[in-house]
Amino acid sequence: MSRREEKQTHPVVKFFKILLTLVIIAVLAAVALFAFLSATEFKPADRSTLDVEGKAQQTLAEGGSLTIATWNIGYCALGDNADFFMDGGTSVMTASKDRVKLNLAGILEGLGGMDPDIVFLQEVDKDSARSRHIDEYEIIQSILIDKQSSFANNFKVAFLPYPVPPIGKVDSGVATFSAYPVASAERVQLPIPFAWPVRMANLKRCVLVSRVPVEGSDKELVLMNLHLEAYDSGEGKVAQTKMLAELLQAEAEKGNYVIAGGDFNQIFSSADTGAYPAQEGKWAAGEIDVTQIEGDWQFLMDASVPSCRSLDQPL
Repeated sequence: MSRREEKQTHPVVKFFKILLTLVIIAVLAAVALFAFLSATEFKPADRSTLDVEGKAQQTLAEGGSLTIATWNIGYCALGDNADFFMDGGTSVMTASKDRVKLNLAGILEGLGGMDPDIVFLQEVDKDSARSRHIDEYEIIQSILIDKQSSFANNFKVAFLPYPVPPIGKVDSGVATFSAYPVASAERVQLPIPFAWPVRMANLKRCVLVSRVPVEGSDKELVLMNLHLEAYDSGEGKVAQTKMLAELLQAEAEKGNYVIAGGDFNQIFSSADTGAYPAQEGKWAAGEIDVTQIEGDWQFLMDASVPSCRSLDQPL
């Protein structure tokens, strides 16, 4: 046997060397990803002041009436052609750039037809891969020029590595538009039900609180725009609803007028939803027991029309 033949590596040894190398590379990649997510994690304060942009010409007087629209716009990418993996569908990227623009145009047309005094929007993207990096907030601002607005992030991740293909960058939140001058706006952090490491790349739900002075009084109209937990075990929604109720009651005890709206991901126990029962095996909304909410509140929900659909398949 020649010396050259003696130095040949056994195929099994070679296989395990390659396998070990791949394992080391995978571990290093995972460590690098966790380090990146940790370094870039969105860590909002419990309370933070927000910018109020634009101009509003109307004044709000006691005894007057106003109209409010609340709309989860699904980052303008969840139209009738879309299905979504979190609801049992297969798609991650659910719309092309042109389709996002088309959906946004339809949403703006709908808002224009309603012409509300106050607009609560949820899932408004500013710079997200899923909505093709279109700044939806800026475009909506440019159309609702007679209203002041504020934006609060509730989903901000430099790169979301889940699923395959990954969602990627997300910069999204809730936005409030008011035809009445807003004295101040604030982001209030809600309880986060997710532990590390899931928390790093998950939503940080909040309430966007806008304060509108009431002319001729020392009272304020306090507007609370919210989007509560959806894909949790249920404990998150309960904790967030409890904190929301405490915020509402605190403002009511000050003598202020208070309106909270948005996507609760729940139905009110006082609403009759029999016309649109939940489909077995599909995502189902939780329920808020209104009898457990302290204070004298009105709970409004139009049960005559469905407010959302399952995204397990295109419409």
